[in-house]
Amino acid sequence: MAKGYWIARVDVRDAERYKDYVTAAKPAFEKYGANFLARGGAFTELEGKARVRNVVIEFPSMQHAVDCYNSPEYQIAAKIRQEVADAEMVVVEGV
Repeated sequence: MAKGYWIARVDVRDAERYKDYVTAAKPAFEKYGANFLARGGAFTELEGKARVRNVVIEFPSMQHAVDCYNSPEYQIAAKIRQEVADAEMVVVEGV
């Protein structure tokens, strides 16, 4: 079974409240087996408009990745994130 990956590009508007998102999202990430491969850090813009924060999260499967996002646990966190940051998120299947 192919792994699933969240790829998120984020501009945080309120760094203090974003910490609340991180805390609120933790139970969902633990429940669905999330493994953070990239979480912020240095980046090099190559094409297009970059965002300040780039995150790659590996899940055991595409279904785990989608279920994590749709879970009640994550949706609580998502509401916080949507209030304090602008983001684009996709789930992609691994090879």
